[in-house]
Amino acid sequence: METVHARVLRCCVKAALIAVTAILTCGLPTYLTGSLWAAANQAPMGRWRLFQVGIASWYGRQFQGRLTASGEVFNMYEYTAAHPSLPLGTHVRVTNLANHRSVVVRVNDRGPVVDGRIIDLSYAAARALDLETKGIQRVRLDVIGPVTMARAARVTRLP
Repeated sequence: METVHARVLRCCVKAALIAVTAILTCGLPTYLTGSLWAAANQAPMGRWRLFQVGIASWYGRQFQGRLTASGEVFNMYEYTAAHPSLPLGTHVRVTNLANHRSVVVRVNDRGPVVDGRIIDLSYAAARALDLETKGIQRVRLDVIGPVTMARAARVTRLP
């Protein structure tokens, strides 16, 4: 049987490894400037998930048809998002903390450009979360997993 101290030490080592992975994967600036990524409780398969809580905004018509940082054409009716440091192609579950609605988006652009915000959502994602009228909302981001751009060519729309 594992002692309490050994278990705490094991958890601290895992948390440190996750922090290093987050820095290497997500980039130093986001991790150190207060947009804190944190290790959630262990998932059922023994994997740790990263999450971030902060303010989300959305963008739409003014960017429709323009190229994103990933090189694809922006479509405000797809479930996509702009994040400052997550790898392009990463899937993220975004949960509106006011009404607990959630949607899965794919990071295909860089942003937001406004300080204090952690993610810019496409119009479709904002509408699904019921934040298109307010414009900004406190959300939680859960990283589902990074994928290569070749595998992230299309994301199916959620109801």
